[in-house]
Amino acid sequence: MKKKICGIQQIGIGYGDIQESWKWYRKYFGMNVPVFEDTAEAALMYQYTGNKVYKRHAILAMNMQGGAGFELWQFKDRKTLAVKEPIKIGDLGLQIIKIKTLDINKTFQFFKSEGLDLKSDLEKNPKGDLHFYLQDPYQNLFEIVESKSWFCDKKKLTGGVNGIVIGVSDMDKSLKLYQKVLGYQQIVYDETGSFADLNGLNGGASICRRVLLRHHEERTGGFSKLFGATEIELIERVDKAGVKIYQNRFWGDQGFIHVCFDVIGMKQLKQECAEAGFPFTVDSENSFDMGKAAGHFSYIEDPDGTLIEFVETHKVPILKKLGLYLNLKNRNPDKNLPDWMVKLMGLTAVRD
Repeated sequence: MKKKICGIQQIGIGYGDIQESWKWYRKYFGMNVPVFEDTAEAALMYQYTGNKVYKRHAILAMNMQGGAGFELWQFKDRKTLAVKEPIKIGDLGLQIIKIKTLDINKTFQFFKSEGLDLKSDLEKNPKGDLHFYLQDPYQNLFEIVESKSWFCDKKKLTGGVNGIVIGVSDMDKSLKLYQKVLGYQQIVYDETGSFADLNGLNGGASICRRVLLRHHEERTGGFSKLFGATEIELIERVDKAGVKIYQNRFWGDQGFIHVCFDVIGMKQLKQECAEAGFPFTVDSENSFDMGKAAGHFSYIEDPDGTLIEFVETHKVPILKKLGLYLNLKNRNPDKNLPDWMVKLMGLTAVRD
């Protein structure tokens, strides 16, 4: 089967208190639909957790207006470690999650009225689009951007994840992965300098090279309409080398632990990644089981060791209370799921 990347499925985020953080994300980012919630040992990730297997609690939360979700993650038998030094622009790894909004001005004013920790005013990015940054109570950075890619409802100010900002040490090496393997081939901008819109961030006055990548074509297959269009911004610090965000910490510790892509054709993807110099470091081979969801997952590392997950979904709960599950193994990989079927997941939304 030909490899297909249907979109960003979720960003993994480590916390010390998963329920407290989820409540905050439900209120401000509308992440109120739990696709799954599960407690189990993360046995296959031992090489990223000090060669020891730890138990974890995970929740995959979505916003049904569209966008990728959050995989909220908490150790059950180990204290979650925060970064020792505040993350700076250009440090290596997942730096900022992009959250999409229908109206950038209304969202900025609402967050300001709520007393959120805004790290910038409304500023223009190198393309000329308005955006702003904020920090959640757990020291994670988010960028709010306007989007025209939506799935349903459009009642909340924000949707889900629109993309990710990643710190890299060598832009050209990184582009071989993000452009050629992951298919973000369109360069929206590629600029080097000091950027006014970053000034409010730690290290934001540094000299950086910024490259914003998007897909040329609309993603298809499975849940691609729900995930919507996404973008990846790579930032290379030019004036000084960045440090690894997860240096001397474990996968699952506080912060953005991985970016996960929803894929079809895992075997072909494995071959393509190996040929490009990015072999699978973790491979569930046949099928994993996350409580009520099942599939095949794998990980690779980008040139700086940033973890990228791939998931080929085999089974997913649509309406758990009625025992309704969707088997994706034998579906046409080029065909999107019917909207009505995907919308059923919204019936499980948590109402605060």
